[in-house]
Amino acid sequence: MMNRGFYNEILTEHNIRPEFKHDLEDANIVLEGVNPNCGDDIWLKLKVEDGIIKDGAFVGDGCAISQASADIMLGMIIGKTKEEALKLGDLFFKMIKGEATDEEIEELDEASALKDISHMPARVKCAVLGWHTLDEALNKE
Repeated sequence: MMNRGFYNEILTEHNIRPEFKHDLEDANIVLEGVNPNCGDDIWLKLKVEDGIIKDGAFVGDGCAISQASADIMLGMIIGKTKEEALKLGDLFFKMIKGEATDEEIEELDEASALKDISHMPARVKCAVLGWHTLDEALNKE
C-alpha cells in the first residue's frame, strides 16, 4: 500500500501539470459538471467511436482535488470501452464510500490516491465531480 506522502505527490502532480486539461475540438460528447457547494465547474469532453473512448479532455476551474481527480480519471479511461469506463467509475464510487476491497482499489491505480477523501465529507463532491460527469455523459449517450 502506498504511503500518504506518495498519494499527495500524485494529486499535486496532476493538479500542477494536468495532462488532460485542454480543449478537445473534435469531442462528440461534451457535458458540464458543476459542484454548486464550492464552485467547481468542469466541461468533460470525450471523443467516442465504436463504443471506445478514443480521446478525452476537460476544461474548467475548481479546487486541486476536483482537477486532479478529473485528470487521473481521463488517464484511466482513454482507450477503454464505455462499459469498462463505467465499471471503473463504479469502483471509484465504491472506494469513496469505503466499500471497496484492497484488490478493487488496486484496479484504480492512481485514482486510489483519493481513497482517504471518504474521511473528509466536505471534499467527497470535489473528488467525484469528474466521475459523476463521466457517468452521466456515457449513460445519456
